[in-house]
Amino acid sequence: MNISFDSKDQVSATITIALEKADYQAKVDAALKDYRKRANMPGFRPGQVPMAIIKKRVGVEIMAEVVNKVLGESLYNYIREEKIPMLGEPLPAEEGQMEIDFRTMEEFSFVFDVALAPQFDASLTTADTIPFYAIRVDDEMIDKQVKMYQQRGGAMQDVEAFEGRDMVKGLLAELDEQGNVKEGGVQVENASLMPEYFKNDDEKAKFAGATVNTVLTINPHRAYDGHDVELASLLKMPKEEAAAMTSNFSFQIQTIQRFVEAPINQELFDMALGKDAVQNEADFRAKLAETMAAQFEGDSRYKFMLDVRDYLMNRIGEMPFADNILKRIMQAASKPDQTEEQIANEYEQSKKQLAWHLIKEQLVAANQIKVEQADVLETAKSLTRTQFAQYGMVSMPDDVVESYAKQMMEKKEQVDNLVSRTIDDKLGALLPGLVTLDRKEVSLDEFNALFA
Repeated sequence: MNISFDSKDQVSATITIALEKADYQAKVDAALKDYRKRANMPGFRPGQVPMAIIKKRVGVEIMAEVVNKVLGESLYNYIREEKIPMLGEPLPAEEGQMEIDFRTMEEFSFVFDVALAPQFDASLTTADTIPFYAIRVDDEMIDKQVKMYQQRGGAMQDVEAFEGRDMVKGLLAELDEQGNVKEGGVQVENASLMPEYFKNDDEKAKFAGATVNTVLTINPHRAYDGHDVELASLLKMPKEEAAAMTSNFSFQIQTIQRFVEAPINQELFDMALGKDAVQNEADFRAKLAETMAAQFEGDSRYKFMLDVRDYLMNRIGEMPFADNILKRIMQAASKPDQTEEQIANEYEQSKKQLAWHLIKEQLVAANQIKVEQADVLETAKSLTRTQFAQYGMVSMPDDVVESYAKQMMEKKEQVDNLVSRTIDDKLGALLPGLVTLDRKEVSLDEFNALFA
């Protein structure tokens, strides 16, 4: 066997593999013997079909299969052993191929086109200055976080007198034209109203100063501007009938309920951070600030990595690629209904992603970054904690977090994403120490505006 490598330019090459009979014949003979053992033909006992008949019937097919297998193994072993920086897969060359006839030939030559990764320098040192945006945690942000927990821990409480956003419950009874309860009219017990959401201000104003046991005359149709869904929900009837109901109703208030935020006390601290994590409001606010700062640190590193990407891609400039070969690879993997124009557009869009992928690979290799399964699990756990925190659950038990994280790792596409995020996290933690940081402290609004 002879394998040769021929560089066409900086980003493309051909690999030629010449096979002789000695490279594959032993495997062909073994395959024929194995087939003979399993062959079942009329007139012969199982396993006793003459080899000449076996060769005549399947010899060419087995030879082609074995040669292709030897070819593939040899090609990929060569690429791996020679550490060829290949992009995508090797493709049969469009030119210079030998016409193959397995019935008459014993020596073969195969040529493959290979796209090579471009050469570039993505090293980073203190000579490189990159911005790093630290998000400032201020009192207003902490106040909003405290308010969020107060609302989450709040509850409806009975009160005596109505105020703007209160909920009222009572007996709703249809009135006749004289203002009396209509015999056989619509009545709804324990009807619930929130006048704040009335669309008619005059109807809303009727509840000002009302107390428990107050009887009011209201018009639901005017209150909800004839909206059939809201009327049907209140009057407990089909939408079509509710929309046609224009009568006045008496409403006897039986209960008034008001949402009251949870007080700032030990119960609130325990609900938000876990039992006895803090003992007073000052420590509570400090812990919230610490938690938010940790979350924002991840956001800052994410923005830092985006800036590293832009900085390096601008410094390196446009990378050359073996466009013809890479487009053929993309076309081979495309959907049957994709046009050449669509594939070409998709390829152009993917070139920047490919360039950044290669830059990241070089950074990972240069800094000897390794990703172990334990690292991926930690990334999954971190994402799980972030998801819980979005719902105010910042002190979930470790076993619950780990259980959710392991569920994330059960699907391959999620594992691939987690590995990529783990690499980004490791780079985001390492690279700030290699470069000169242009630190900028910004508000959350200023930080978000950076992505506009």
